Amino acid sequence: MPLTALLVDDEPLAREGLRTLLSRDPEITAIHEARDGREAAAAIEGLRPDLVFLDVHMPETSGLEVIEQLGAKMPAVVFVTAHDRYAIDAFEINAVDYLLKPFTAERFASALLRAKARLRASRMRPPPAEQIDRRILSLLETIASPRRFLERVAVRSAGKVIFIDVDDVQWIKAAENYAELAVGRKVHLLHVTMNALERSLDPEVFQRIHRSIIVNVRHIKELQPALHGEYVVTLSDGVRLQSSRTYHGRLKALAANPF
Repeated sequence: MPLTALLVDDEPLAREGLRTLLSRDPEITAIHEARDGREAAAAIEGLRPDLVFLDVHMPETSGLEVIEQLGAKMPAVVFVTAHDRYAIDAFEINAVDYLLKPFTAERFASALLRAKARLRASRMRPPPAEQIDRRILSLLETIASPRRFLERVAVRSAGKVIFIDVDDVQWIKAAENYAELAVGRKVHLLHVTMNALERSLDPEVFQRIHRSIIVNVRHIKELQPALHGEYVVTLSDGVRLQSSRTYHGRLKALAANPF
């Protein structure tokens, strides 16, 4: 099935990386590029590509504004985004697939395979225009109300209340019904479950690496592969934490470059 593709991203290195991965597929007969939303809209209307890899956040005209502008004229879309994981469910429902930066070659191949399957199905029986519009509107409504994440917490210590900026927290460890928050050499107790705390933190900053451990990725200095898909995570202050293989995919993606 011959296919044409359009790569839309304001970062040249990101477009180059996508082009390199896409050019390996013999079914892709032409690859076009657009640097921003304005160029993307013109290219989609003029070139009629089968598949668009669309960056969500771009200056001036965003990827979402391109979708809103073109409506039912939009071809199959794979979102390329650094958006938080709470919007990914919406992407999966409303788009062919998503690529969360940074992504691996394996994740890209999976997205392309899914896109091909969707395109084959749509060529056999194209969805009605009103159905496409509903999917697009649902996506736009989800993104229009971005989730707000926890910025600071209040903890009790020595008979007083201390306020901690979450960006200063290096790692978090479960302690029964509490969470231990490591800030420098001090550890503070917060009465909250790990699951509830994880949902309140920005997933681009805090990653769960073990059922009992969440790490601030900005403090990670080194990842050392261990046995059975595990990692030894070394932080900037020398603290070493052990991941579990359940979270191997997250750490592998964290170690990958976007291009």
